[in-house]
Amino acid sequence: MLDNATKTQILRLINREVVPAVGCTEPMAVALCTAKAAETLGMRPQKITALLSANILKNAMGVGIPGTGMIGLPIAIALGAIVGRSEYQLEVIKDLTPEALSEGKAFIDERRIDIRLKKITEKLYIEIRCEAEGNTAVAVIAGGHTDFIRVERNGDIWLDRSRQAVETTEEKDVSLNLKMVYDFATTTPINDLRFILKTKDYNLKAAEESRKGNYGHCLGKTMDRPLSHGIFGNSIFSHILSKTASACDARMGGAMIPVMSNSGSGNQGICATNPVVVFAMENENTEEELIRALTLSHLTAIYIKQNLGKLSALCGCVVASIGSSCGITYLMGGDYNRICHAVKNMIANLTGMICDGAKPSCSLKICSGVSTALLSALLSMEGKHVTAAEGIIDEDVDRSIRNLTSIGKDAMCATDDMVLRIMTSKQNC
Repeated sequence: MLDNATKTQILRLINREVVPAVGCTEPMAVALCTAKAAETLGMRPQKITALLSANILKNAMGVGIPGTGMIGLPIAIALGAIVGRSEYQLEVIKDLTPEALSEGKAFIDERRIDIRLKKITEKLYIEIRCEAEGNTAVAVIAGGHTDFIRVERNGDIWLDRSRQAVETTEEKDVSLNLKMVYDFATTTPINDLRFILKTKDYNLKAAEESRKGNYGHCLGKTMDRPLSHGIFGNSIFSHILSKTASACDARMGGAMIPVMSNSGSGNQGICATNPVVVFAMENENTEEELIRALTLSHLTAIYIKQNLGKLSALCGCVVASIGSSCGITYLMGGDYNRICHAVKNMIANLTGMICDGAKPSCSLKICSGVSTALLSALLSMEGKHVTAAEGIIDEDVDRSIRNLTSIGKDAMCATDDMVLRIMTSKQNC
């Protein structure tokens, strides 16, 4: 049983990692950093230089920017400077107007933005330099999508938080394992967890709003067509795929729709939420069961990301789908052992799925992850699971998770470099 202090730490962790975001989190983080630099400058920038880590560049190149009908970093940076407000965090451009969009397009056409790759080991690093009338302001985000570590104007330091200083001055996050995650989700007083229903409100609404337009590859809408029903059936399975893919279509396609993110990723938030919610609704689970399942799903994703890092070569849908498989297994009546089996089934199947940037086709990868989540849950409830004699699976579930994350964090670095080289050469960047 977890003590109250540990429960409080975990609650704080969830509230920090599960937050609203408009649009893909990487270009929005760049827009946020730009907004801070422009605010620090105190005037409209005449020139903006962006120095970005490889993973930020990779995840921001091909994704739609909400409300613009455009993709990529230039418009995100321009709008961050023109209409962005840093206090909005990852909803930084929610005050977008048609006039501001026109100004942003002109800003790009005037070639006022310079985007460069920053050769740095930090996976998540954003440095924005704004210049105007002989003045210069710099803002730097590192480690987390909203974590400012440096702000300065004309050489005067306004904020300086080195990673080492942050670690020594701030309370260290609780180090999770799967049993802690399960115990927290299943034993914490239900009223303390009720806030997690906001993920349902945000992410199901995103799915519904998606159907009003033609976003991305329209995978969610395609799943609802007669041909798809003839192939997949008009079933819980097809409804889960449709509701999850639809929300991703909208987010990646540039809809001005907020979603509840997980560990800095809107797609991870969607993937940890919508499959669990749809299953609970159609399986007629109670509200308490849904709350505990959503908590289990989101906290499992947070736990795995603790080991993997915010950005990696491993597709985030793998992480979030493991969470949703745990949540669905719980809703099926599964105990801790069944949930462990579901996790092992997931790792055995999806390890190695690469992240090749945020983009509309992420909805396809999400569907791959979610369909595996359902299959893994079903197998676990039948007493079937991948054993320690097979591949990277270990008898201990936490070691199995670390095997997955070590591959994604360390072994796939060369893959990540190759993916970026392919993307940048293709885009002529």
